[in-house]
Amino acid sequence: MERLRQFLANRFEILLVFSLFVAIGIIHFFVSNKLVFLNFYFLPTLVSGFYMGRRSSIATGLLSIALVCYFVYISPESYGGIYLAWNLVGWACFLMLTSIVVGTLYEQNQKKKKELKDTYDGVLEILSKFIEAVDRYNKGHSVRVSELSVRIGKKLGLTEEHLESLRIAGLLHDVGKIEISTNVIMKAAKLTDEEISQIQEYPERGAEILSPFRSIFRDVVSIVLSHHHYFDGSGYGPQPNKELALSIDILAVADAFDAMTSDRPYRQGKPPWVALEIIRKSAGQQFSPAVVRTFETVFREKFQADEIEVPDEGLTSYVSPN
Repeated sequence: MERLRQFLANRFEILLVFSLFVAIGIIHFFVSNKLVFLNFYFLPTLVSGFYMGRRSSIATGLLSIALVCYFVYISPESYGGIYLAWNLVGWACFLMLTSIVVGTLYEQNQKKKKELKDTYDGVLEILSKFIEAVDRYNKGHSVRVSELSVRIGKKLGLTEEHLESLRIAGLLHDVGKIEISTNVIMKAAKLTDEEISQIQEYPERGAEILSPFRSIFRDVVSIVLSHHHYFDGSGYGPQPNKELALSIDILAVADAFDAMTSDRPYRQGKPPWVALEIIRKSAGQQFSPAVVRTFETVFREKFQADEIEVPDEGLTSYVSPN
C-alpha cells in the first residue's frame, strides 16, 4: 500500500492530466453538442503547465488539438458541420497561447524558487560555519551529521519534507553552543556540575535562536530542541511528538557516531567500527533499535564504497550480519 501511495504521489501530475483527458473522452461519446465542451480542453493544458512546465503544456495543448481534429473528422456533424469546424482554428490558437503563457510562468517561478533555495542553502552554510568557528574541533561535524542523517532517513522511507527538515536540523543542531562559553566547550578537564548544566542547555538555546524562523524551518526547531532526548526517555530535552520522533532518533544516532569518531580536546576519536559497536550496545536505551539497524546498513554501504577504512577483522567483529 505504501509503495502504491508513493507511486501515485510521484506521478500525480501525469495521472491528473490523463484523468482529465479520460473525462473529455467520456464527454465526446455521451454529449451531442461537442462545441459547448471545447473549453474543457483548457483544463489538462493548464494543469500540465502549472505542474510540469512549458514543454509539457505545449505537448498537452497539441494533443488536445489533435484529439479535437480527429473527433471533427470522424463526426463533423457533432461540431456543427465541417465548415463551422474552421472556427476551431481560433480556439486552437488561443489554447496554444495559453499553454505557452502558463508554461513560461511556471518556469520563471521555478527559476525564482531555485534562486531562493540557493540563497537559503548559502545562509545555512554560513550558519554552520559560524557554529564550527566556536569549536575548532567541530569542523565538518554538522555537515557530516546532516548527510548521515539524510542517508538513514531515506532508508527508513521519510518523506521529502521530513528529509529536508532532518537535513537542516543536522546542520544547525549545535547552534545553541554559540551562547555557551568557549572555555566550557573546549575544556579538556572534567566538567563541573554547573558546566554540565550549561552544556545540557544548548539544545534549548539553539531552539530559542531558531524560533523566530519557525515559519521557515518548520519542524527543525522541535528536532533541535529534543535531539538529546533518548529513546528510553532519559537524556535531556522535552519529549518529542510522535510525528518527529523518528527524525529525532535518526539525528541522535548520526550525531553520536560522528561525535565519537571525531577528535576532542580531551580524547582522540574512536575508530568507526568501535563507535558502531557502542551504538549497537545502546540500542533500546539511548537509541532506537530500528534506527540502529538501518544505520548498520548505511555503515556497510559506506564500507563497501571504501568511504570508511576498516581493518579486515573489523567488519566481522563489529557489524551484525543481520
